[in-house]
Amino acid sequence: MSDNPYSDLPERAFWRPSISARNPLSLVDLYEKKFELTQSDRIVTAGSCFAQHIARKLKASGFTFCDYEPAPPQLPAHLHGAFNYGVYSARYCNIYTVRQLLQTFDRAYGHFTPQEPAWSKDGGVVDPFRPALEPEPFKDVDELEVARESHLKSVRDVFEKSDLFVFTMGLTEGWVSRGDGAVFPLCPGTAAGSFDPDAYQFVNFTYPEIHADLMAFIERLRGVNPGVRLLLTVSPVPLVATMSGDHVLSATSYSKSVLRAVAGQVSKELDFVDYFPSYEIIAAAPMRGMFFEPNMREVNPAGVDYVMSHFFRQHAPQAGAPAPAPASETPSAAERSDVEIVCEEMMLDTGR
Repeated sequence: MSDNPYSDLPERAFWRPSISARNPLSLVDLYEKKFELTQSDRIVTAGSCFAQHIARKLKASGFTFCDYEPAPPQLPAHLHGAFNYGVYSARYCNIYTVRQLLQTFDRAYGHFTPQEPAWSKDGGVVDPFRPALEPEPFKDVDELEVARESHLKSVRDVFEKSDLFVFTMGLTEGWVSRGDGAVFPLCPGTAAGSFDPDAYQFVNFTYPEIHADLMAFIERLRGVNPGVRLLLTVSPVPLVATMSGDHVLSATSYSKSVLRAVAGQVSKELDFVDYFPSYEIIAAAPMRGMFFEPNMREVNPAGVDYVMSHFFRQHAPQAGAPAPAPASETPSAAERSDVEIVCEEMMLDTGR
């Protein structure tokens, strides 16, 4: 056989030896790092629900995960999650779309002030951009604004004081204000507020829009933190519900495909942006759905461990830090409760 461009490719470039001939739990070379990551690099996270798993595993493995909006000492540890402390590097809750991320930056630096300051709930008010922040609403807008001002200062610290910004892309679908284009993490009227079709509009962001938003965010981020690098991932968690008119399965495929394409393109364009294939490791056909809970949506603890084992092969955790459990092990009830995540999107599930 004559030589051809495929002759000298590594095994990882061919499906049969790298996938078909292997047990799915023994796949190798799924991820090759673009840059080094040291134990002293300050790491921050943001994004959709799956990003919470990444944050916890990095922290447990000895990396420098930074929390710029920590819980007050008087708040019991078992309540931290309910108040969104320690979930991400600041209490911005889940950031599902890239447009929401871009607007989070612009709000933090005073470039964008939404027309809608608060949503009503149970006799009080909540932040439209963090509607599930705490179990109880703020008593009034003044109290909310004080909390928001403190929060946005912490967000600026996230952007300015990090060495690696990890962002998990979750959704293409969202709801925006018809008045000023503000993007909300949830449809108004679900967690709080009330829905008015004249005030709010459903959007399903396209590849060009998401690519432009992500590039704009990166430009702004590097403007305040020139040396920061980014690690992009795509959440493998399917949509809870869709307003696209398509079946939720097709809508999920569209959403994840577009996000994956954008992440891949941006990581090829910029040498300081890397892509980590958490989506593929969980959701690709060779995995046979084994890493999903019975509802075929939530990722089980073994799946999280398997994802991070591929990350740690390239970015070795600190010596002496607890190693991720093998994917074949079944976690105890206590271990399972430790990996529960905060996911506002679940409020869209009507239970039908």
